[in-house]
Amino acid sequence: MTTETSPNELRNFTVSTEIFFKPNLDIYAQMTYIVLSSSTSDAASLTIEEIAKKGRMSAKQAVKSMQALIEEKLIPHKLFRKMIGEFQDDRLSWAAKGLLTYCKENPSITIAELLDLSDQSGEDENSIRKALLELERHGYFEELPELRKLLHSQ
Repeated sequence: MTTETSPNELRNFTVSTEIFFKPNLDIYAQMTYIVLSSSTSDAASLTIEEIAKKGRMSAKQAVKSMQALIEEKLIPHKLFRKMIGEFQDDRLSWAAKGLLTYCKENPSITIAELLDLSDQSGEDENSIRKALLELERHGYFEELPELRKLLHSQ
């Protein structure tokens, strides 16, 4: 995907036709990809509302379409997180969101310490590991490698 600016401020850009042949992408995901591709060099400067407006969809549809683009590895998870944050990601359970928040504030925590704390909430080791696997599945370990260590520790 490339973008060029002509002297009269019209931008020409090229988008790979690959997005039209991916069966898991609906029209909203395709349009979101086009909007992101046609934006200035820093797509992260766009808001979800701007993507929704330009793509003629609701903000909820824009979020869902970005999630689909992440799953297809067409946009980086980092861009999504920067635009909406963890708590807007409806793929995550509240347990995973809470664990993510706690682990970000306490990056050196161990699994043993988490399990000790979980006794205060009635959570068990399986639910903690399930929340960590959920975070891993949805790309949150890409930027927080300390969580990966936590998941795979004894």
